Amino acid sequence: MIPLRDINRSETFPLINYLLIAANVIVFFIELSQGRGGFERFVYTYGLVPARYSDPQIAAYFSAGQQAVAFLTFMFLHGGFLHLLGNMWSLFIFGDNVEDRLGHLRYLAFYLLCGLASGVFQLVMHWGSPIPTIGASGAISGVMGAYFILYPGARILTLVPIFFFFQLIEVPAFFFIGIWFVLQFLNAAWSSGQAGGIAWWAHIGGFIFGIAFLKLFERLPGGQGRRRIPRWSRRW
Repeated sequence: MIPLRDINRSETFPLINYLLIAANVIVFFIELSQGRGGFERFVYTYGLVPARYSDPQIAAYFSAGQQAVAFLTFMFLHGGFLHLLGNMWSLFIFGDNVEDRLGHLRYLAFYLLCGLASGVFQLVMHWGSPIPTIGASGAISGVMGAYFILYPGARILTLVPIFFFFQLIEVPAFFFIGIWFVLQFLNAAWSSGQAGGIAWWAHIGGFIFGIAFLKLFERLPGGQGRRRIPRWSRRW
C-alpha cells in the first residue's frame, strides 16, 4: 500500500515539518558531493554503526565527539534517492498533523527523541554489527505512532495494487498504520533485522517510543489539546 495523502486538514502551517524535510534534502546533496569513495566514509562517520561502540579497536578510530554526534546525524542520512523520497513523503503526509497537535518546538523535540530512541533500539538489537544505520525512518515511525493515537479515524488515500491493477482506496489511519507496523514486526522477526539494508528494529522502536513520548508530552504543562494560534499562521 502506498499512501498518497491524508484527509485530515492541519490548522497550522507545519514550519518544523518543512524545515526537517529541507534539512534531509540538503544533507543528501552533501552526501552526493562526497563522491563514491567519500560517500562510504561519510556514512560510516556520521551514521550509527553498532561496532563503533561495541568494539574498542574500532572505537579508537573515532573521537568522543564523533561517537556522540552520530546519534543525531544518522537520522538525516539516506542511502539513495528512493530512500530519501519514501521517507520524506511519509513525513509530509503524517508530520503536519502531529506538529499541529504538539506545537512547533514540542514537535521538533518529539521528532528528534523518536529518532534517537529508534537508533538506540537498533543498536542494542544488533550490538556488534558493522552495518551503519542511517535514515529518517525511525523518527518518522515515531511520528506515525503519534498519528496512530491522535487520529485513528483519519482517512488515508492509498494506492493499493490488486493483481496487475492499482486501486485508490480511502482507509482509516488505524488500519493503514496498523498493517504497516505488523509488516515491520514480521520482517524483523523473519530476517536478521536489517535484511535488504532496512533497519526494521529501528522502525519498530521508533513507533513504540513515539507513542510513549506522545503520552509524556501530553502530560507536560500546556501539552493538552491544540494551541490557539495567530490568524496569519493558519494554513488554508
